[in-house]
This record gives sequence, structure tokens and C-alpha cells, in this order.
Amino acid sequence: MHRNLMKKFLCVLCLLPLTCTPLFAETHYKPHVSVGGRAGISMSKMSFSPGVKQGWLMGTAGVVSFRYSEEKIFGVIAEFGWEQRGWKENFEEASSLFSYTRSLTYLRLPVMTHIYFGGPRFKGFVNLGPEVSYMIGDKISSNFNYAAPGDIEGFPENRMVSQMSMDISNKFDYGIAAGLGCEFYVQPRHSISFETRLYYGLGNIFPSKKADIFSASRSMSIEATIGYNFRLR
Repeated sequence: MHRNLMKKFLCVLCLLPLTCTPLFAETHYKPHVSVGGRAGISMSKMSFSPGVKQGWLMGTAGVVSFRYSEEKIFGVIAEFGWEQRGWKENFEEASSLFSYTRSLTYLRLPVMTHIYFGGPRFKGFVNLGPEVSYMIGDKISSNFNYAAPGDIEGFPENRMVSQMSMDISNKFDYGIAAGLGCEFYVQPRHSISFETRLYYGLGNIFPSKKADIFSASRSMSIEATIGYNFRLR
């Protein structure tokens, strides 16, 4: 039930930019078109069911962007770029002996509603919308044989280990992204922005049927980026 509601919400977000743009286009406000990019760091983990002891994995993120906005408060942003997601195993008291990280690199395409407020030199904004992505990289870093951890002396007992060696079965992902940030205009056509964005994936990277090990294996990430935008008109 929860997943069906999330899918319906995602469909509404997909349609929101398309339904709202004509309404604003009929006003007397002059539209602005900008291009730019942003880059920074990401912190990610997985939503596993059954649960997995894990911590946040640091990675990188970056995009090129296209923005169409009305002078009032509304705009639409389309981006294309990459993000490193994944997870870091948490071995708790044995963390000094064992380490395991799995970094998943995605190409991504978010299309977001852009709501902003403020004056000509400074604006705050909120971004919200759907995102689709495709995995192009899967890198494991470990200091032990993760394919047979039960054979290792001193390895923590009673923990889920299947995720360490399982192959990724679904490289396509989709989800919801929401960002909060601010933008400084150093010149009328040049601006610098800072944004913190949350992503919650709805797709599973591992098989999720009743007979499978995991019923959920979804990505989630937080990223902090700095960007530059140039207004074309």
C-alpha cells in the first residue's frame, strides 16, 4: 500500500510542471532561461528489508542544468549528470578489523518544479520532482573475503551478509527528489547557488519477490552542491 501511494505521488509530480507552465505562460511576466551546472558531495545508504547494519557512504555528484522560470515565483528545471550512491557496512565493535563499502554510480535525469522567492540579488528556492537514473558502475571495496564471511575468524555473528556478494539485478532506478537552497546574483546574468537535496528511490537493486532474500533494497541519498548559472535571456 505504501509503495502504491508513493507511485501515485510520483505521477502527480511528473505532471505538475506540464500542467502549471501554461498557466504562468499566460501572464504578463517575462520568462527567464538559464543554463549552468552544479557539483559537490553525496552521502548515501540503502533502505533494506530485512535490515542491514550500515552507515552513510560519501561520494560525488554533479549535473548540467537547464532552467525555465517566470519572474513571479515559478520555474521548471531539467538536469543531467551523475551521482555516487551505495552503502557502507557498519561492523560496530569490530569496525577496526573489517571494512566494506559498495559504491553505485548512476547517470540521472531529474525534472523538477522550481519555486523561488526573494529580491533581485538574493533568492531562496525549493525544488521538487521525479528523477530517473541508470547504474553505470558498481565498485566493492573490502578488506576481507565478503563472498564467504562465515569462514573468517572473529567476523561478527547474526548479521545479514547476502547483500555483500549479490549481483545487481536492476540497474534502472526511479524516485523522488527534493531540494532546498539559495542563489546569489553577482551580476544580472550570473549567479552562484548552494543546494541541499534529498533523494528517495522507489526501485529495488536486488530481486524483491516473496521467495527472494530482500523485499526492499532502495537507494536514498543526501547531497550538498555549489552551482553556477548563466541567464541566456
